[in-house]
Amino acid sequence: MRISEAFPSNYLRATDLQGRNIKVTIDRIEMEEIGDDRKPILYFVGKEKGVVLNKTNANNIAAAYGDNTDDWQGAEVVLYEAMVDFQGKTVAAIRIRIPPRKPVREQNAAPPRQEAPPPADPDDSIPF
Repeated sequence: MRISEAFPSNYLRATDLQGRNIKVTIDRIEMEEIGDDRKPILYFVGKEKGVVLNKTNANNIAAAYGDNTDDWQGAEVVLYEAMVDFQGKTVAAIRIRIPPRKPVREQNAAPPRQEAPPPADPDDSIPF
């Protein structure tokens, strides 16, 4: 038995990502009680668990989508696992980056060549 299964979390943990980069769409941000604090929780379209938003991740999103969290709805972000220092220990954490933006093609440019559709997104199989 995995200890993480014995103590399930209401929130997404780095181990839930299974070492993958996961592209998600922001649904909403809610303030929730966590211990003695109120923290912002970032929820995603089609996913049950949210991410407890820390200052680093919030600043990364704000740099791309603005300071007002109401403007983040519908925005895409990528979740990934990173090793970070926390209280003197190196631990796995969830980090958020903005996916690269596709360049806007010029109006006179030829239409893109039709290609076979990409394979199904394996990220949908992650249960969070």
